[in-house]
Amino acid sequence: MSSIVDLSVRFLLNFIITGIIVLKLYFPTTRHKEYVFTYFIISVSVFMLSFLLSTVKIELGVALGLFAIFGIIRYRTTSMPIREMTYLFAIIALSVANAVAHEDFVFPELIAANLMVLILVGVLEKLWMNGKEQRKTIIYEKIELIKPNKREELIKDISARTGLNISRVEIGQIDFLKDVAKIVIYFDKESSNSNLSDFEVGMDSLDS
Repeated sequence: MSSIVDLSVRFLLNFIITGIIVLKLYFPTTRHKEYVFTYFIISVSVFMLSFLLSTVKIELGVALGLFAIFGIIRYRTTSMPIREMTYLFAIIALSVANAVAHEDFVFPELIAANLMVLILVGVLEKLWMNGKEQRKTIIYEKIELIKPNKREELIKDISARTGLNISRVEIGQIDFLKDVAKIVIYFDKESSNSNLSDFEVGMDSLDS
């Protein structure tokens, strides 16, 4: 198989698998467009780097190096949530594998490996996570309610003001000069669906 055909086939496989994971499994449950952009760009970049550098016979070193570098990415403007980091981890792993897997290993085994990861992500997302819980970041001004012993009162206040069925909250950055805190709220998508559209636009701009 010529190099250009090998590159094209591997790239198409990687792009299709990445697209299914990002657009069919991740985005419908989170609606975070900024991460969709990030996942696709990183997937393509890692794939191209791995494929091109693998031609100099340092496949293992390149794979481990890229995996280590990109696997510990933390954006300096904001931290990436664990769920998003997990998706990034899977996408990087697949991109490296699809790019540097030895020709003797492809294509049935490579396709099978991709499908295994895809199925596992799909099953866990749809059955375990169930796609019901969504996350939004808000700026909250009643800073006296962020204390651990007032957590129930905090949830009730935010639920009453947003109309969302909030299951839990996480306290993020606190600004004592402005008396506000950045709070991540987790709410049930189905039961809050009728109220979600009223807050979607305003809250999206605050997502972390």
